[in-house]
Amino acid sequence: MSDLGALAVIFDLDGTLVDSEPNYYEASRLALAEYGVPDYTWADHENYVGVSTRDTVLLWRERYGLRVPAEELLAATDRRYLELARAHTRVYPEMRALLELLAADGVPTAAASGSSPEAMTAVLTGTGLGALLSVVVSAADVPRGKPAPDTFLEAARRLGADPYDCVVLEDAAPGAAAAHAAGMRCIAVPYVAEQADDPGFTTADLLLRGGQKEFTARSAYAWLRGTATMNSA
Repeated sequence: MSDLGALAVIFDLDGTLVDSEPNYYEASRLALAEYGVPDYTWADHENYVGVSTRDTVLLWRERYGLRVPAEELLAATDRRYLELARAHTRVYPEMRALLELLAADGVPTAAASGSSPEAMTAVLTGTGLGALLSVVVSAADVPRGKPAPDTFLEAARRLGADPYDCVVLEDAAPGAAAAHAAGMRCIAVPYVAEQADDPGFTTADLLLRGGQKEFTARSAYAWLRGTATMNSA
């Protein structure tokens, strides 16, 4: 056990560890254009930040009246995303630095995402982040995506950690709500700063309203160390 006690840290992937949303937007735009939706914008895409790709596809079918099978649309989107993700995915430097600090302290860490296993593998392998994580949980590993707590609870189970000892880092309101539902503390780093007032963020234990511009590894580490001490008291 590390000197931070039983602490375990669970990271969302997209928008938290890496800035993959531009790749998801472009993949979504191309897939929707193929099926007759030519005007999908970044503003449209922001509505789906934090929602699993599978759930997003279901919402698209309803919103745009698409008759294409959900699995076909999901496959088309994933195929395009994987091509983009393998070519380039930007890691947030301060998030990598926090992972390195936690690894040096022996704190178990996980990535828990609504992405597909293939998408997570492409990103974690391509960026080298996979070497810093103990556990990886994808949308395929659980019955329900965020805001349900399943993804985070499965990560805690695989880490052998009590949810009470887990802290989640999230960029999206559904993820912050999922962390709360799982009985975990949460550091919220909104990807879309204008969404900081979303009710899903109200349960976050630490809300950095400025998003990644406000996040530093050292301050997050200090907060984790402080709350770990309080939790063990």
